[in-house]
Amino acid sequence: RPTLHVNWNEHLPWVALADGLPVHRTPRRLAPSADFDPVLGLIQSSFAFMQGRIDPPSSATRLSVADLSRQAGEGEIWLLEEAGHPIACMVLTPSDGHLYLGKLAVDPAFRRQGLARQLVKHAVARARALALPELRLETRVELAENHKTFQAMGFTETGRSAHPGFSRATTVTFAQRI
Repeated sequence: RPTLHVNWNEHLPWVALADGLPVHRTPRRLAPSADFDPVLGLIQSSFAFMQGRIDPPSSATRLSVADLSRQAGEGEIWLLEEAGHPIACMVLTPSDGHLYLGKLAVDPAFRRQGLARQLVKHAVARARALALPELRLETRVELAENHKTFQAMGFTETGRSAHPGFSRATTVTFAQRI
């Protein structure tokens, strides 16, 4: 019996399957020359809920298409799509002894479908492929729901830090050994 639709991003948009089976989209790595306008829109809409909740404001508010293109050249940007439109993404940056996972974003209309978990699993696979023993990410102190989500995915808190000009911790660092 079928249990999963694989390579879902390759399905024809006019095909509607109402069988209730979960879908697995294949992540696509973006080249520095890719069109980053839709990705920037995805990140900004995904991070919009943080406005007014976190201080200082998210760096996503200052992110540009040029920044994403540069990050795709220095690291990796991975995308999940639905009918050619970005619905989830992440930025991976190899660093000294770890792979940093940043800008993990899921379109609000596609949340609670396991897309973030799928991207994190892909990040773990990339860390293994790069022979890096740890996957790291950061989230804001105020976003307790993110802390619980990352802990449920196997991350543990490894530290807290403050943005320049702040005397209190503003960021929580999480890590997962590979």
